[in-house]
Amino acid sequence: MQTAKQHEAHTLYLLQTVPGIGKILSLVRLYAIHDIGRFPRVQDFASYARLVKCSKESAGKRLGTSGKNIGNAHLKWAFSAAATLFLRNNPNGQKLLTRLEKKHGKGKALTILAHKLARAVYDMLKRTTACDMETFLRT
Repeated sequence: MQTAKQHEAHTLYLLQTVPGIGKILSLVRLYAIHDIGRFPRVQDFASYARLVKCSKESAGKRLGTSGKNIGNAHLKWAFSAAATLFLRNNPNGQKLLTRLEKKHGKGKALTILAHKLARAVYDMLKRTTACDMETFLRT
């Protein structure tokens, strides 16, 4: 923590404003992402974090999925862990998960929640602002 505070104190603080992200998960994200500026779009960041499926496409035809191991496995783990920790003592987050479970099922709902957290982290780091829960919980 001391070394991280010397390198990127503000970024570390911003990461810890997201519910479910503590000291360890913020350090994993900080060192796995490095510079958020290297991702021009949020889709690129989600792909790097292994939160979207890769697809084989050629000439406009989709041929299935491939490349499941493309991206950073540590970010995938960190966002999945943050999604489950986000639900602790967070009734609004539990309502969101219930709504997603009705539509997609339990496993897919947690994956969608992890993806939403990744998008929120990307937006938060790009704008250098703290996490706003009301904006996050809107769907």
